[in-house]
Amino acid sequence: MATGKRSSGGIGAGETGPSTEVTPLPDLLHGHSRAGPVRERRPVYVDLLPPCNAGCPAGENIQAWLAHATAGRHEQAWRQLVADNPFAGIHGRVCYHPCESVCNRANLDSAVSIHAVERFLGDLARERSWMFEPPPARSGRRVLVVGAGPSGLSAAYHLARLGHDVEIRDAGSEPGGMMRYGIPNYRLPRDVLEAEVMRVAALGVQMTGNHRVEDLAVEREEGGFDAVFVAVGAHLAKRVDIPVRDAGTMVDAVSFLRSVASGAKPAVGRHVAVYGGGNTAMDAARVARRLGAEDTAIVYRRNRAQMPAHEEEAEDAEREGVRINWLRTITAFDGPEVQVEIMELDDAGCPRPTGEFESLAADTLIMALGQETDSAFMRTLPGVEFASDGSVRVSDSLMTGCPGVFAGGDMVPSERTVTVGVGHGKKAAHHIDAWLRGTSGERPPKHPVATFDELHLWYFADADRRRQSELAPTQRTAGFGEVVGGLSAPEAIFEAGRCLSCGNCFECDGCLGACPEDAIVKLGVGHGYQYDYNKCTGCAECFEQCPVHAIDMFPEPT
Repeated sequence: MATGKRSSGGIGAGETGPSTEVTPLPDLLHGHSRAGPVRERRPVYVDLLPPCNAGCPAGENIQAWLAHATAGRHEQAWRQLVADNPFAGIHGRVCYHPCESVCNRANLDSAVSIHAVERFLGDLARERSWMFEPPPARSGRRVLVVGAGPSGLSAAYHLARLGHDVEIRDAGSEPGGMMRYGIPNYRLPRDVLEAEVMRVAALGVQMTGNHRVEDLAVEREEGGFDAVFVAVGAHLAKRVDIPVRDAGTMVDAVSFLRSVASGAKPAVGRHVAVYGGGNTAMDAARVARRLGAEDTAIVYRRNRAQMPAHEEEAEDAEREGVRINWLRTITAFDGPEVQVEIMELDDAGCPRPTGEFESLAADTLIMALGQETDSAFMRTLPGVEFASDGSVRVSDSLMTGCPGVFAGGDMVPSERTVTVGVGHGKKAAHHIDAWLRGTSGERPPKHPVATFDELHLWYFADADRRRQSELAPTQRTAGFGEVVGGLSAPEAIFEAGRCLSCGNCFECDGCLGACPEDAIVKLGVGHGYQYDYNKCTGCAECFEQCPVHAIDMFPEPT
């Protein structure tokens, strides 16, 4: 019997990381007899890349862990998830879920609430004390990670699981970086952060706090490290000259959030102005409300469509009573008020001054104009190149110009989010491991992405997205309690089951029932199907009904 078998045999085989090896299609098509009617095309089981997997900066095989969750295999789902990202509980709360923005289900009714299922699995792991599997063997190689933020912790986790000895050195007293000091408790409770960081430490990762690296070349040599990954966060606030007179407090947002995260309760007065339009500005404004500010206003020089903050962050801030003043720039701060100039957009969409001014009450002015990285401690390394903003230039493997020294997260030009940082840590660990072992770190090409127009939706019924509970706005600003709740186990299973399994067979038996020639053989649960090409006429009935486009038609080999 000719094989024509599903090449990788499982839901989610088209993940963003390396999938199980897929037989090249030309090889798959040759070598079969052509008894029976002459065919012009023949069906072949294929694996495509789900758009959610393709859109995940952390490189998660989302479709695979959703399949386990749908079946109630919660621990297996969590272990599939953490194979790529160790922070399910954190990401289920703070990731802006770009996977959902490309979810094909959104074209049917609404996107799968991937982040909510991820949070459920992370919280369940914490509740049941699930731990990571230790590495099977030690490599004897030592790797230094500079920075205990999301990127550094991710790299340390993956390197430890690959068998390397890892030490993280960080200037902060506790690990977590901006997850600890920049994301407020109402978005990320500290017990969630502690549990997931300590699970990494339990792999044997040494975490050294209160250690500021001043000269990386010296640290590497004296510590006998074979490789280094630099992932220092962007902690330096950008400055702008604003005349300040007499009374009033001006502070940068990073320092403000860090002090509050460390337990301080700074007096902000009744009126607070926040200058900036990013996520940090939104958090600073929301924190000020929780510290007792009766009136908090964000001042941003562009319009809503141009703000760098995610829309949901701005909406949450507004629900909590924060006012956002678009097309405004602060020209002076003379507590208890700030002077702002009204802006307008030119034909190119850039803001320009109008010469019109107004005043806003402000006892405290919080500056949230972005952050920069401090890379001065790398200047003694030979071959390392820097961009004008202090970020480090790296190759596709994230290695700098100095052999064995890699960089990622906020250290390199990229979107500065927890998820991007975690993805960089995973990628760097893979390439560091390859470099240490003297092997190639190249990945096989990714499968094509399964688009919505390739699906056959007869199989799927409408199913409303399960919503997470939220505190009422008046309750939110009363303290730092978590704003968004989680899903129950039945809700998480239902939500995971809304996944369309785009591009990968989930054994619905549709092809088996549609074939008029009995040319399809089921190989058993979890093993997919194979074609008997001696019977197949190439009628394409199987292809035309496949709900998820796990079958494609290819020209008959000559």
